[in-house]
Amino acid sequence: MTSPWRSGAVASVVVAMLLTASAWHGAAGEPAPAPTTPAPEKKPDAPVCDRAAFRLVVDVGHTAEVPGAKTSRGLHEYEFNLRLAKLIDQQLRDAGFSRTILLITDGGKMASLAQRVARANASGADLFLSIHHDSVPDQFLEKWIYQGEEHSFSDRFKGHSIFISNDNPDRTDSLAFARLLGRQMKARGLQYTHHYTEKFMGSRQRVLVDADAGVYRYDQLIVLKDTLMPAALLEAGSIINRDEELALATPERQALISASVLDAVDAYCATRRPLRPANTAHPTPSAARAKPKPAPAAAPSPAPAAAAWPFSWFKRQ
Repeated sequence: MTSPWRSGAVASVVVAMLLTASAWHGAAGEPAPAPTTPAPEKKPDAPVCDRAAFRLVVDVGHTAEVPGAKTSRGLHEYEFNLRLAKLIDQQLRDAGFSRTILLITDGGKMASLAQRVARANASGADLFLSIHHDSVPDQFLEKWIYQGEEHSFSDRFKGHSIFISNDNPDRTDSLAFARLLGRQMKARGLQYTHHYTEKFMGSRQRVLVDADAGVYRYDQLIVLKDTLMPAALLEAGSIINRDEELALATPERQALISASVLDAVDAYCATRRPLRPANTAHPTPSAARAKPKPAPAAAPSPAPAAAAWPFSWFKRQ
C-alpha cells in the first residue's frame, strides 16, 4: 500500500515541474528552437584563367624555304607543322584565347630563328609553344618504294616528345607547362617516345626531366633559351615512321593533340595572371636575367612607350 504522504509528495513534484515548464514557455513567448546543423565551410574558388588577357605564341616550326624533315612518303615536316599549328590557334581562339599569335616565319634557318625570338619577345606573350614533327638520325633510316619512288623510313620509334631549356629565364614555368601538356596527351592515350634517353642517340641524347609526362631538356635550342617567356617545343610525333605519319595526318589525331594543348594552356593560365599589360614588350634579355637592384626613391614619371613589332607580321592568312 502506498502511504498518503508519499503520494502527496510525488504529486507536488509533478505539479512544480509543470508550472516551471509553463512559466519558461510563457516567458520566451515561443517554443524552444530546434538544434541547427552548422553550415559547411565554404571552399575557396578554384583559380580561373583570364583567357581574354592571356597571350600565347604558337610557333610554326621551320619555313617554306627550309621545310625541316621529310616524311616516309616524301612530304615535308613544315606542312604538318603548319596544319597542326593553325588548328591549335583556331581552337584557342574559339575557346576565348583571343590574343593568341600564330607565328609564321620565312627565310633560311638562322634568319628564321632570329625572327622567331625577336617577334616572340616583342609580343609581350605569357607563353611560347613551338610545333614540330620528329624524325630520326640517318643511321636508323631504311629504304622503301612508295608510289614508284624510293623514300627513307624508320619504323623503329614512334611517339611525341616535349622539350624545355634550363637556360630559359623562366625554367620553372616552362617545365610546369610542359608537364601539363604531357599529362594531357597521356590522358588521351598518346604515348611519348623514350629513344632520346638512349646512348645510341649520340649528340642527340637528352635528359628526361619528367618520365611521366615525357618532358626532355634541350638547353641549346634558340627558341627555348632566348625567348623571355616560359617556352616549350612539342614534337607531335614521328613522321618518318610509316604508320605514325598516316595517323598524324588524320583529323582525329590532330584533334587529340590540339585539345591537349588547349587544356594545358587553360590549366597553366589559371595558375598565374598575365605578367604584362597589353602591347607591352618584354625587357631585353640582359635585363630579364639581371638581379633586381633597389632603386632610390623618386617622384613617379611616365614610363617610356615600348617598341611594338607590327602585329601583321605575327599572323598571315
